[in-house]
Amino acid sequence: MSDPNLRTAVYPGSFDPITLGHLDVMDRASRLFDHLIIGVGVNTEKRPMFDADERIELIRTTTGHLQNIEICQFSGLAVEFVKSCEARIMIRGVRPITDIPAELTMMMANRRLAPDIETLFMLADGDLAHVSSSLIKQIAHLADDEQLARFLPREVVSAVRKKMVSE
Repeated sequence: MSDPNLRTAVYPGSFDPITLGHLDVMDRASRLFDHLIIGVGVNTEKRPMFDADERIELIRTTTGHLQNIEICQFSGLAVEFVKSCEARIMIRGVRPITDIPAELTMMMANRRLAPDIETLFMLADGDLAHVSSSLIKQIAHLADDEQLARFLPREVVSAVRKKMVSE
């Protein structure tokens, strides 16, 4: 999947839906690496707001300005997906208060599973550091479009609205 001559990183996640925090990490990571693979994870134990194809399309729509990214679907362990992409760097977007302990635990487990894969933690921009897909799901029914646009790309706001109507 990856050209060994390129500096490739993989940013796995559920992205359900993609937030401005995710987009901030993607923008910045795409400047650090020659090739950035966005891995859209499928967890059969969770009931997502958007199916994998819809999430991929939302990511494609909001990252059209990034020329060096590839978007792929995966299931199973993220570290195994990173290996399958022939990459050695896994990007993890973290919120400073809520994510650090769990992400450190996962990083240590991943090091045992794949010692050649390094995890790079990236904090979203300060104004976005609290944003999560879970937060969006909690407030979407109560917030108006302008309020949601503080957390989501505009294209995603309308997709969330359409999804809420179809529920």
